[in-house]
Amino acid sequence: MELVDVSNVSPALFVTGVVFILLIGGLLSMGVLRFFQVKKRQGWFFMSGSALSLAAMVLIVDRWFS
Repeated sequence: MELVDVSNVSPALFVTGVVFILLIGGLLSMGVLRFFQVKKRQGWFFMSGSALSLAAMVLIVDRWFS
């Protein structure tokens, strides 16, 4: 078993990742919940918000932490 060395991860990158993962996960779960409640319009809004958050996370991490 190999361990991953995370000592070079900056605190800013860690906090950014945590915030975006919580945002994306929350929006995604709310979208799935709204689909089960047959509120499709709200479900699509939450799903698109999750996709936009993912795209924003990729752009921010690529530009500021590369």
